Parts: sequence; C-alpha cells; structure tokens
Amino acid sequence: MIGCGALARELLAVAANIPGLEIACLAPDLHNRPGGIPAAVRRRIHAARRDGYERIFVAYADCGTGGLLDPVLAEEGVERLPGAHCYEVFAGSAEFAALADAEPGTFWLTDFLARNFERLVIRGLGIDRHPELQATYFAHYTRVVFLSQTDDPDLLGLAERAAARLGLAFEHRPTGVAHLAAPIEAWAASAVWPR
Repeated sequence: MIGCGALARELLAVAANIPGLEIACLAPDLHNRPGGIPAAVRRRIHAARRDGYERIFVAYADCGTGGLLDPVLAEEGVERLPGAHCYEVFAGSAEFAALADAEPGTFWLTDFLARNFERLVIRGLGIDRHPELQATYFAHYTRVVFLSQTDDPDLLGLAERAAARLGLAFEHRPTGVAHLAAPIEAWAASAVWPR
C-alpha cells in the first residue's frame, strides 16, 4: 500500500489487522503541494513493481490533484481510496457532505493537521512572518471542525488552540479510522495473501 505520509499512523493501525500488507508512505508535505502527488505516486508504484510487488493499493483520495491522480492510477491498474480528500475519507462521504453543506466556510483538521498546525498552516502559509495574511487566508472561514481519528485529549487541545488562533468557532467530530479501513480491507480481502 502506497500512502500519504499524513495518514501514516492511521495506515499502520489499519495494516496491523491485515496480514502481509506492507506500507510505503510518501512525504506528508505533498499534502501542501498536491500537484506533485500524481508523479510521486507513479514513481512509487514503479519502484514497488521493481521490488516484486504485484498488487498495489494507493491510500490517497484525490487530495487536491484536480483529478490528475486518477488517470495515473488507471494507467497503472491500481485502486485508491474513494473520495475527494482525507476529510471525506475519515468522516465518510455522507457525513462529510452534510457537514460541508451545513457550513461551507469550514477549515478541517485531522489528527495529523492538529499535531502539525503550526508547521503546516502558520509557518507553511507564512502567517508567522506576515500575520496580516491570516485575515486574507481565512476571510471566508467561520469554523474549524476537528475530525479526530484517536481519542487523545492532547490533540483535542491542539485543535482547540488552532481554532482559537484563527479566531474561529470550534467543533469536534470523532471519526476513528473505520471509513479509512473499509476500502483497504475490501481490497485486501479480494486476494489471497501469503501465510
């Protein structure tokens, strides 16, 4: 399974229940540069095939590639996670659609993003050097929704602080990893694994 590094902890938890499944994660920084995802995934698929792997699953949703990941996967004959992004994967399509429809001005956090908020959002967007950018970047946001994969009070505190830092309302929705696990488990069950 080739996965997004931002999902590494969750993918390891899912893989622990699937004998024979090995994981290779790409750099989590691709999360902020999604245009690089299709080429990076293609390179990793080719490397995995050179290493003798015949069955490959990609643990990315579209993830901001604007539909450019799917043609790569079609050419390579590889499946991926369903959905537009990890927020939809974690929440489930129906729940995510309801949340997004209820408030389009939502800034989403996962465990990874709560843990890395300062690095990826504040420093990554240059807000630490140019605080005036925050008002521009977040002008149309009204709330932060933390889709948590674990029951971790420290991460909950980080997510609450992120919302406060942005001056936005906060909402917590525990999701766990069931929606992430389901398509991976279905893919794994469709083959005979070595014992």
